[in-house]
Amino acid sequence: MPVERASDYTVGMDIAEFDTWARSLLDISRFAQLDDSLNGLQVGRSDGALDTVAFAVDACAETIRRARDGGAQVLFVHHGLFWGKPVPIKGTMLARIATLLSADMALYACHLPLDAHPELGNNAVLAAALGLGNIEPFGDYHGVSIGCKGLLATPITVEEAVRRILPAGDVARLVLPFGPAKVSSVAVVSGGAPFEALQAIAQGIDLYITGEPSHSVYHEVEEAGLNFIAAGHYATEVHGVKAVARRVERDLGLKTFFIEFPTGL
Repeated sequence: MPVERASDYTVGMDIAEFDTWARSLLDISRFAQLDDSLNGLQVGRSDGALDTVAFAVDACAETIRRARDGGAQVLFVHHGLFWGKPVPIKGTMLARIATLLSADMALYACHLPLDAHPELGNNAVLAAALGLGNIEPFGDYHGVSIGCKGLLATPITVEEAVRRILPAGDVARLVLPFGPAKVSSVAVVSGGAPFEALQAIAQGIDLYITGEPSHSVYHEVEEAGLNFIAAGHYATEVHGVKAVARRVERDLGLKTFFIEFPTGL
């Protein structure tokens, strides 16, 4: 399906048109039966025209306040507020939603579709930062590949891989250098996907990169001789929302800004 551009819309795009554009671009319907996240529009707003979209990894009180204070009509996040089961609207949930409603600001969430997108996804951007070629889908989740794998033209050390995916000098949560000293094949699944290391082992990958570690896979990784990097859940999932922000500016002509609010996890 062709992705709409700004010229396909009348001046003054509203939230319904934004939803149509995002669903087409990110193939949200493909994940309807797979993802616990309520992907798409989680909290609506009035029918007025959009001018500014804020972007963040997480929907929380702080990012919602910063989006409001920055004049956004939409906050686009990777991790939204609703995750596959009813929740009472009270306490912190009430406070978050009340801020959104009082500001007439929509909340838009995109979880697995933004991990898996072949161009704008967290994993695709990480693969590009690593310099991977021959990229293929990787990381089966209920029959859908969420991550990707590829080859390096010139083998690199695990330390160099860390530098490429954390260029600001952030420290990875965990590095297990159990594989070859120079790596040629790399698989990436951002966020909380330590168990996909087992798929990397089965496919003979040199290095597996995700966000979070797990005690439960340590011995498998060590005994199989797999290099493993847990670079941080947040740190591996800033890339998709930033890529979508750039696309919103390019295709829709809306103003955007990114809200940095790292957890360190």
